[in-house]
Amino acid sequence: MDLSHYIDHTLLKATATPQDIVNLCNEAKKYHFYAVCVNSCYTFLAANELKDSNVKVATVVGFPLGANSCHSKACEAEQCIKDGSDEIDMVLNIGFLKAKLHKSVREEISAVKEVIGNKVLKVILETCYLTDDEIKIACQIAKRAGADFIKTSTGFGTSGATEHTLKIMIAEVQDSLQIKASGGIKDAETAKKYIEMGVSRIGTSSGITIVLPGKKDTDEHTY
Repeated sequence: MDLSHYIDHTLLKATATPQDIVNLCNEAKKYHFYAVCVNSCYTFLAANELKDSNVKVATVVGFPLGANSCHSKACEAEQCIKDGSDEIDMVLNIGFLKAKLHKSVREEISAVKEVIGNKVLKVILETCYLTDDEIKIACQIAKRAGADFIKTSTGFGTSGATEHTLKIMIAEVQDSLQIKASGGIKDAETAKKYIEMGVSRIGTSSGITIVLPGKKDTDEHTY
């Protein structure tokens, strides 16, 4: 199993500098990661750094709380695509979901998908704040709204990906959506376990450590 092709090499912390993003992109090219995952202000920079490579650019939207307005998420996503993003990782409105405002949650995801067209949309559920039933509902909403992936976590919540929540997500969507596990994945053993369960992508800031055990990433954080 070539783990590198599953990894979204991630740097989302507030203190990330332009040089940090350049370094991230160089690492992604060196280790043949699938994508880099960055905040929207760095989409253009990352796209420029990766333009002659096969590495994709994934950008987070409505990050990390998911509490932005629907309009602002759609506008942010649209700008990211203009700036060169290949994939959008959006945080759904967690408060709306917990309040059972399912139509509003679905409409927001649909609005983002509409502006990005055929680009990949991943919907971040932030499972640490959801009950098992809410995770199932979120999966179904994302599916109906036209998402391509569901994703466990931002990496900034109280916990990240777990085997328990991934089992729920996999059972709920089966082959209808792909799944990205993120948050707290720091070693090859965990990454392999999740991939063998059926996960299509791993979001991590520990990508180098995962593909080269014993070698530390230059800029690890909790993601």
